[in-house]
Amino acid sequence: MQVKDIMTPNPVCISEGASLKDAHLLMQSRGVRHLPVVGEQDGHYKGILTHKKMISTVVSLLNKYGQGALERKERQYLVSELMDKNAQRLSDDEPLAVVVDYFIENKLGCLPVVDGEQKVLGIVTSSDFVKLCKTLLSK
Repeated sequence: MQVKDIMTPNPVCISEGASLKDAHLLMQSRGVRHLPVVGEQDGHYKGILTHKKMISTVVSLLNKYGQGALERKERQYLVSELMDKNAQRLSDDEPLAVVVDYFIENKLGCLPVVDGEQKVLGIVTSSDFVKLCKTLLSK
């Protein structure tokens, strides 16, 4: 099996120029925990923003500035400042046996799937592996 067999195609992405508040609202409204970040001009993959990183930043802002200033502070932080720029990425033909080892060894929740031109094709999450396990166990 390959990445393309379990990835979520066409994931919800966010622009690198968006604010933390934009990311927060997008994650909430779309029910996602990971946002591949793309360039505003070229649409190329730039990094990934995880729910964990977003929440830790929001909690830090809340503790530092209080509830009254939270929304204003969230609008001041750009996604480009918070995203993981060095996250591993996958191609859609990567063997799942290699990917699962990478997930286990690095305790990751997701990996973006990009093509040779750095366009986001999909995302693979730990939930995708759980769904695969369920399918294989039901046979």
